[in-house]
Amino acid sequence: MRYDLVIFDNDGVLVDSEPISNRLLAGYLTELGHPTSYEDSLRDYMGGAMHRVHDLVWERTGQRLPEDFDDVFHGRVFAAFERELEPVPGAVGVLEKLAADGVAYCVASSGSHERIRVGHRKAGLDRWFDDERIFSSQDVGRGKPAPDLFLHAAARMGVAPERCAVVEDSPLGVQAAVAAGMDVYGFTAMTSAGKLAGATRLFGHMGELADLLVR
Repeated sequence: MRYDLVIFDNDGVLVDSEPISNRLLAGYLTELGHPTSYEDSLRDYMGGAMHRVHDLVWERTGQRLPEDFDDVFHGRVFAAFERELEPVPGAVGVLEKLAADGVAYCVASSGSHERIRVGHRKAGLDRWFDDERIFSSQDVGRGKPAPDLFLHAAARMGVAPERCAVVEDSPLGVQAAVAAGMDVYGFTAMTSAGKLAGATRLFGHMGELADLLVR
């Protein structure tokens, strides 16, 4: 293995949550008087922390979202996760391979710790990630595309940035990994290759990743 640490994004990479959360986000923003399509949500918010939603709505409209926006949104998302969420096909196989090879791995997500945990429990991934392997944008001052979260995860795992590989499926995440000085593998299952410019390698199915990491 050519890396000492593999850092996974969570939503869309380990758990198939992006369609669920972006559908609900678009619907809730529209309900609040900020018309947003599913495609708009993917373009503007996929891979970003919740503060990005607040910041863009304020920037575009001069209006603040309700104080309970995050709580209401996450309540809807968690309920939908319990009904619909599944692991990304091939994700378990990659984790099994890394564990068998003794390669360190972790997750660094724009989502909250609660969101990560809820998703992992429903998707059956919680056994792969103890608390020491979970990092959230809640842990740092700035979310993606700033490099802070990835640098924080690497430092806590005791690995230099240049020895890390990041697995991402969003333009914001790819930008963050590049800014952190890390190789980044762009997952194109939901995002076109052209939107992941800057990635070290691109791949379309999670089952391909283990082989790519050793080349």
